[in-house]
Amino acid sequence: MKWTKFIISLAIPLAAGAIAGTVTANNVNTWYPQLNKPSFNPPNWLFGPVWTILYIMMGIALYLVWTKPASHIKSRAMALFFVQLALNFIWSFLFFQWHLIGMALVDISILWIAIISCLLVFSRISKPAAWLFVPYLLWVSFAASLNAAIYMLN
Repeated sequence: MKWTKFIISLAIPLAAGAIAGTVTANNVNTWYPQLNKPSFNPPNWLFGPVWTILYIMMGIALYLVWTKPASHIKSRAMALFFVQLALNFIWSFLFFQWHLIGMALVDISILWIAIISCLLVFSRISKPAAWLFVPYLLWVSFAASLNAAIYMLN
């Protein structure tokens, strides 16, 4: 049963990332190059590997929480995990598919709060799960500043 939970825990964020990545890939070579971007914009090839690693870390964190005994705090942690994953997923559509840079900035700001909330609740259940969210929080902080800069420049 634990292997099944582990595989499902990895598959959920990786699947969300793969779908969002498809939306991103369709626009990263067409619409995105036309935008004015800040000097700190990383090369496009960096995003795929970073997000893959982050989705794997998210999946491991989910597994560490999911395998703990049932409790109110665990239920809250699981709900927060799926809220932040949904916000993460929606961002790609807002930004890359629908070109709503401002709405994407609102979404990523709410996502940032959701990640912090998830990290804090995870820390009450599993310290390693919480630590696995730290690189994600840092990357989304960077992504939010990049989103804000692109919004201002365009």
